[in-house]
Amino acid sequence: MPKNALSPPPPRTHFLWWCAAILCALLTTAVIIAGIIVFVGYLVIHPRVPVISVVDAHLLHFSYDGAGILVTQINIVVRSKNDNMKAHASFSNFNLELFFDRIRIAVLSTAAPYEVRKNSSVDFNYDYTSDPIPLNPKQMDVVDAYLKEDEVRFDLKGGVRARWKIWVLGSVRFLCPLNCQLHFHPSNGSYISRRCTSKAN
Repeated sequence: MPKNALSPPPPRTHFLWWCAAILCALLTTAVIIAGIIVFVGYLVIHPRVPVISVVDAHLLHFSYDGAGILVTQINIVVRSKNDNMKAHASFSNFNLELFFDRIRIAVLSTAAPYEVRKNSSVDFNYDYTSDPIPLNPKQMDVVDAYLKEDEVRFDLKGGVRARWKIWVLGSVRFLCPLNCQLHFHPSNGSYISRRCTSKAN
């Protein structure tokens, strides 16, 4: 072959491949910019998860008769709190169940979703009188022990769904479960204050 023979030109890249490469580069750049905006927005706004917590309670009545029938009346104040300075929070599916020795005696709930303004809170006051609760001998012993030590315990379980929306960060949803014990002095009905606040999942 002569030395000055020309080699065939390399194949040209198809126009559609160039378009795809440019589009991918633009999308990558957009994702990086969006990530930077979200990160900076989080640092500036520093959003906090909305919570619910028991802030006060009172045992208005607690007694049982010789037949082992327990009657109790209890007041519980549950606070929905939004510590965010730049975002309203909305709450839904609020449902808490009150138990005494694994017996469900009350359901605390709201009829509809509700909102809590920026850096604010809303209190719900629940006053509940139980139906007569028949106790078995073991549960009667538990009640006797509580009365002797002047401290009655109830279990409060449930939770709420919370959501906040900020234009930079978008909408974020949380499941906020609550599981704690409420302690009272049956002699005067006073609430033994302990931390009872939801966690975020």
